[in-house]
Amino acid sequence: MAQAKGYTRNNGPLRYAHITGWGMAVPDTVMTNDDMAAIVETNDEWIRTRTGIRERRIANERESSATLGYKAATSALEVADVLPMDIDLIIVATSTAEHVFPSTANLIQDWLGASKAGAFDLAAACAGFVYAVNMATQAIRSGSIDTALVVGAETMSRIVDWTDRSTCILFGDGAGAIVLQGSDQEGGVLSAVLRSDGAGHDLLSVATPNVRELNGHTLGKMYMHGGEVFKFATRVVDESIRQVTEDAGITLSDIDLIIPHQANYRILQSAARKLNIDMDKFVSNLDRYGNTSAASIPIAMCEAIEQGRIRKDDHLVMVGFGGGLSWAAMCVRWGIPEPSQLQGNRLNRQRRRAVYLLARVRARWNRLRRAWNNVLRWSNPRNIRLMRLRRRANQQKLP
Repeated sequence: MAQAKGYTRNNGPLRYAHITGWGMAVPDTVMTNDDMAAIVETNDEWIRTRTGIRERRIANERESSATLGYKAATSALEVADVLPMDIDLIIVATSTAEHVFPSTANLIQDWLGASKAGAFDLAAACAGFVYAVNMATQAIRSGSIDTALVVGAETMSRIVDWTDRSTCILFGDGAGAIVLQGSDQEGGVLSAVLRSDGAGHDLLSVATPNVRELNGHTLGKMYMHGGEVFKFATRVVDESIRQVTEDAGITLSDIDLIIPHQANYRILQSAARKLNIDMDKFVSNLDRYGNTSAASIPIAMCEAIEQGRIRKDDHLVMVGFGGGLSWAAMCVRWGIPEPSQLQGNRLNRQRRRAVYLLARVRARWNRLRRAWNNVLRWSNPRNIRLMRLRRRANQQKLP
C-alpha cells in the first residue's frame, strides 16, 4: 500500500483517531408517501421514482435535535464503554438548532454530565458530520484531546415548507453519533477532503431574522433549487471519493463500503456508474428515513454495522454534500473488533446511568433555584415600586 498523505505529523509519534462507539435515534412517528399526499399534491409512485424515498421519520412536539442527539450519544458511549466525564470534546453537526446560542452541543453536554468536555455546534448542512469528524480527528492527532463525541442531529421537519412539494417530500428527522478515541494502533481516520463553493450559496438556504434580503423566500423555511443542487451533487461525489482514497494511499478497488449522505438514490447511482463501483458497496437507507441532512451518514453507518457489513480492517468512505455549497469525504480503516466481540463493563454501565441521573437532577435543581431567585427578586419592595412606576409610565405613553 502506498504511503497515505492525508494526515502527517512531524513533531512526535503519530496518533490515530479510531471510531470506538456509535449510536442512532429516530422519532417513532412515520410519515409515508401516502401521508404526504394528503398534505401536498403528490403520490407514492411520483416520490419513489424521483427520489427512492418511501417514508421518513417526523419528530413530535417534545423531540428536538438536542433530544435525538442525546439519545444517539448515550448509545455511542455505551458501545465505546466510555464514561461521560472522560469526554474531552463534543461537536454537534446540525442546521436545526433550537437556539443561536447556547449550542445544541452545550445542551447534550449538560444532559450527559460530561463535566470536562468542551462543546460547540458546526453548521455545514448535509456535509456537516464529515466536517465535524475531521475537526475531532485533528484535535486527537494534535494531542490536545483523547476522546471526542461527534453527533449529527437534525429535525428537518421544522424548517421545510410544507406547501412546497419539491422539498417537503425529501426530508426527515433523526440523529447519529460516534465516539472517536486516540490510539497508537494504526488505522482509523486515514484522510479527509473538505471543499466548498460559496458561489452556490443561494441554491440551498434557510433565511434567519438577520437576513438582509429575503429574495422571495420564506423566513425560517428551506429554499432549494433542486435541479442545480442535483447537478452539483452528481459532480462532486465521485470526485471527492477519488481524491480521498488517493490521499489515503489506497485505490478504488480497496474500498469495502461507501457511506454516502442520503439525499437521492439517483445521485448514488450516478456516482456508482462514474466510479465503476457496484451499488452493493453503497449503503442506502434513504427509502426509510429520507434526507436527514447531517444525521444521514452516522445513521447509515450504524445500520451497516448492525447488518454485519463492516468488519475489522475494512476501508470505508464517508461522503457528504449540501448547502454552502459544501462537500466532504473521509476514508476510514475500521480498526476495532466486530460488534459481536465487544463487551462493555457492567460497572461502567451503572456509573453512566448514575451520571445521567445526577445530570438531570442538577439541571432541575438549577432551574428551580433560578425560579426561586426571581421570586425573591421581584418580591423585594423596591423592585415592586419600580415595576409600578414602569407600568404607570407605559400607560401614560398610550394614545
